[in-house]
Amino acid sequence: MSQYKVKKLDHPIHCTVEVPGSKSITNRALLMAALSQGECTLKGVLFSDDSRHFLLSLIALGYIIEVNEVERYVIIHGHGRDIPKKRATINVGSAGTAARFLTAMLALSDGEYTIEASEQMKKRPMLPLFEALQSMGAEIEFLEKDGHLPVNVKGAAYGGKKPQNHVSISISESTQFLSALMMTSPMLEEGIHVHITSNKTEGSYVRITAKMMEQFGCVVDHKGAEYVVPAGSGYYPQTYYIEPDVSAACYFYAAAALIGGTAIVKGVHSNSMQGDLKFIDVLKQMGCAVTEEREGICVSGPKDGEYCGVDVDMNDFSDQSMTLAAIAPFAKTTTVIKNIEHIRLQESDRIEAMVNELNNLGVDVKEGRDRIEISPANVKPGVVDTYNDHRMAMSFALIGLRVDGIIIDNYECCCKTFENYFEVLEKACAQ
Repeated sequence: MSQYKVKKLDHPIHCTVEVPGSKSITNRALLMAALSQGECTLKGVLFSDDSRHFLLSLIALGYIIEVNEVERYVIIHGHGRDIPKKRATINVGSAGTAARFLTAMLALSDGEYTIEASEQMKKRPMLPLFEALQSMGAEIEFLEKDGHLPVNVKGAAYGGKKPQNHVSISISESTQFLSALMMTSPMLEEGIHVHITSNKTEGSYVRITAKMMEQFGCVVDHKGAEYVVPAGSGYYPQTYYIEPDVSAACYFYAAAALIGGTAIVKGVHSNSMQGDLKFIDVLKQMGCAVTEEREGICVSGPKDGEYCGVDVDMNDFSDQSMTLAAIAPFAKTTTVIKNIEHIRLQESDRIEAMVNELNNLGVDVKEGRDRIEISPANVKPGVVDTYNDHRMAMSFALIGLRVDGIIIDNYECCCKTFENYFEVLEKACAQ
């Protein structure tokens, strides 16, 4: 297993960096393009393990796709609600978006399919989505563990059947369940009416889904716990530009806070639809200055990396929990990260992972079911276990910019979303 030793910086960072396209937007755009009524060109596409599994799955389903990784574009010939191949096997790897979105797509079709996945993805929750799709008429056979991938799926429209278009679902474990139903609704002639049964009824990624559907020509009516896509809805072919990944940008913004200096991420602006933009407001609370430059948002860290801790509800931008946890031990006061219980069900139990690795580095952390409290500490050197979780690898590498002797174990798991992250980080530090 590969390891990466982070090089401690003895000077402030002053960098302008470019990050890949958004994973969330890329995979949503791939699905909508496939379900469109013609040729779509997607520009600024993220190429990573997750998006490649999505692309290979679409190719296995018979879609004609042109890929150019150098110029970062994909051309997809959409087939509307008609999936080209009526029998196929796909493998979604460890991609949660591909797993949830493509499962819904195949379950509403008129074909028979097998969906395979990595060992990591097999452990992640899927049961609420499976149950919702079964209530709409899909037949799902669990091949290993009930409620989890891999599965055999016979679509709700198989044999000329008419899928049900009223469905209820809980999204407490993942809002991707709702996004999957919303995005695949054009496959249903009568549209869809989704009733949310959980206390949580929306979220930043659901808002991204609704916004993108509108951009592709499909309007979502949302009131409280009800989501309605009208009959006759569909996606129109177009050229679509994918935003840079704000989740990736936040690592460099956090570096500016951690050691002082400035970080600009090209193409990231305040009008981004991505929820992780809220992390920049957290950095403001900690004492950073934020300006909107022509190239992108610029975050300037406090002098000498001295900043205050925060008490913040991160439910709506929880991917940045680990980023905040990485810089929290160096704050002058305690940091509380709360309302993040759902991240226990992601690539790893992320709360447990943060607590374990911070404790191993000499940091006092109090753990609750849905929160952690991190005290200021003199962080010691050590090897960070990433739990094969890309966000653990990328966020905890920041600690090494301030503490000599931080080693990231299995650092290459960042390939899931940002395969050259450590190369970009090195270049940013060299600037």
